[in-house]
Amino acid sequence: MAEELAIDGGPKAVQTDPGDIYDWPIITEEDEQAVLDVLRRRAMSARDITEKFEEDFRQWHDMDYCLGFSSGTASLQSAMWACGVGVGDEIIVPSLTYWASALPAFTLQATMVFADVEFESMCIDPGDIEHRITEHTKAIVPVHYCGYPADMDPIMEIAEKHDLKVIEDVSHAHGGLYKGRLVGTIGHVGCMSVMSGKSLAVGEAGMMVTNDRQIWERCIAWGHYGRTRATQWTGEVDEDVITDPELKPFVGLPWGGYKYRMHQMSSAVGRVQLKYYQERMEEIQKAMNHFWDLLEDVPGVLAHRPPEDEDSTMGGWYAAHGLYVAEELGGLPVHKFAEAVQAEGGRCSPGANFPLHLHPLLNEADIYRHGEPTRIANSDRDLRQPEGSLPVTESMPERCYSIPWFKHYRPQIIEEQATAYRKVAENADKLLEE
Repeated sequence: MAEELAIDGGPKAVQTDPGDIYDWPIITEEDEQAVLDVLRRRAMSARDITEKFEEDFRQWHDMDYCLGFSSGTASLQSAMWACGVGVGDEIIVPSLTYWASALPAFTLQATMVFADVEFESMCIDPGDIEHRITEHTKAIVPVHYCGYPADMDPIMEIAEKHDLKVIEDVSHAHGGLYKGRLVGTIGHVGCMSVMSGKSLAVGEAGMMVTNDRQIWERCIAWGHYGRTRATQWTGEVDEDVITDPELKPFVGLPWGGYKYRMHQMSSAVGRVQLKYYQERMEEIQKAMNHFWDLLEDVPGVLAHRPPEDEDSTMGGWYAAHGLYVAEELGGLPVHKFAEAVQAEGGRCSPGANFPLHLHPLLNEADIYRHGEPTRIANSDRDLRQPEGSLPVTESMPERCYSIPWFKHYRPQIIEEQATAYRKVAENADKLLEE
């Protein structure tokens, strides 16, 4: 006998107080003391703690170089410049992402070409990249969207074939694995936000990792004055410190005129958070996988997670989402499904990021007073992409939804949330009648 939905007056599926299961980040006295130490030493604008955090982060990723930033956006912009992106150049990036994956190209007088995404991963589709490459293309920016690792092997093959740089945006996927490898370590450079809402949450800050010394030096030169002899004028240049010949004549001032150093209170929090991140991440993974395991046979809802046999993981599962197949529920729109789940006490919101290629800013705005839209101001053709040009991306607002982001493995709470989803899916016909 079918249950009466809560939206129609039935009992709610969710009855248990969730407590702190959704609270994040976990802040303890150890975090507080680390920040107080910086404050009491009046070292907020120093870099001793930042350099220690960079070393912790570098070792975690087993990379040669790491650099802390004021934000993830700053790290992405710096990496783009360090990879040679400049006037008239193009990057290839998914449209289904937060704006910072793409818009920093505008500040470099470059532009972006959007590739479509795969439905199952919501990440850039490797099969939709190569035909978009032109003589102006300098970099590919895959985003590990909502924690799902992008398919990096074919992306790297394409990049090598066309001599392009790959800048991984890891802002959603700290600690995630792609076929056993940490995301961020596969491309030429990995960049990420570590602001307070992310799965590795340290404050308003960003990080960059690379094995390419030139990229590291150039990211310093772009906006980290005072960091090394590469950006501190001494009248002489130490050959062992600066390896990039283009930088040597111009040491002393940041090339971009930016001040991108990481705030030391964020660095202090970062050192403590990273210390416990692996065990906390593993508990999140256990909780989130339990949620999806409970819904494996439910029509209309699909898990957004890699297949078990790939040795790939969702990291800290930031911005957790699920995939929606309306056809399996009689065509029930995702917003009605989400509304009914919410009525059950479940956490669910329809949609994801608005497709960037359809936003007026990417098509009409003249940001730098060129006299024409910034998107095409330095291009030799009109590369704007109208509605219908990226069909999978454009369908995603109706084909996905947010799910609860559990920070602890507490089966009863997780199971009640899963029951809310199951109950609505199994009674979708009632919602279609309304």
